[in-house]
Amino acid sequence: MMLRVRHLTRFLYDGEALESYNDARLRPVSDPLQRCAAYKLRTDPETVVTSHYDFYQNQVDHFELHTPHNRLEIESIAEVETRVDKRGQPPADVPLAALNDPSVTDPYFDFVVESRFVTQNVSIWREAVDVLGGPVTDLWGAALRLGRHVHATFSYDPDWTHVHTDAAAALKDRRGVCQDYAHVMLSLCRSQGIPARYVSGYFFNGKTGDENEASHAWVEIFIPHFGWKAWDPTHCREADTRYVKLANGRDYGDIRPVSGTYRGRSTRHMEVIVQVRDISPHP
Repeated sequence: MMLRVRHLTRFLYDGEALESYNDARLRPVSDPLQRCAAYKLRTDPETVVTSHYDFYQNQVDHFELHTPHNRLEIESIAEVETRVDKRGQPPADVPLAALNDPSVTDPYFDFVVESRFVTQNVSIWREAVDVLGGPVTDLWGAALRLGRHVHATFSYDPDWTHVHTDAAAALKDRRGVCQDYAHVMLSLCRSQGIPARYVSGYFFNGKTGDENEASHAWVEIFIPHFGWKAWDPTHCREADTRYVKLANGRDYGDIRPVSGTYRGRSTRHMEVIVQVRDISPHP
């Protein structure tokens, strides 16, 4: 499937920002499951954009504005070819102890420990233990049980949480958005030693008009000698060719699509427009 993604972030300042410093993680990754065929980033006001890769190998586009401005637009347009995962299903007999095999050299340590939004406490550990009912003898199977548990016990509510809500708070209220679903699943998995990382991106839901959509978030689980496998707790399913991956990290704090700071007395308001469309050639 060939998907075209438009992501526009607009900041409106109540006054003037004297200068600003910004990072954008908006270029979709290229890996065995997708290929970023085209990518363009536009800023208004225009400025020089430089690119580098962060610790988790996500592309970061950095730009600065050193003249006063009362608005800022950051627009990315990308075309991505998504592919079917030909590996099939992960093996069903990989125990937790397999992570300690000397032949496993993948750097997964950051994804089994606590992070800013993926908190750990006794309640999270207890809930994971109750769901699994025993030791982890099947990494992927255990992760699926935890992800399905999150989906079954949460209510989707876009007005309940905010971008700074961590897993402990989301689990207490059991409602939120895809970011919260992902953070809670990550916390449950990591509490049992299952390597799990946060993924940001988009989901094609079949829309064809000018409707505004939203970014999406899901989880990837690491299985030794198989690799990372994606699961979406919000929709309770594996990620497929309808998903476009932007970046991965320990949690949302690592891979915010647009982040930065500015100098000035003004406050600002943010508007985000996301559109994902199928541009696959049809016979």
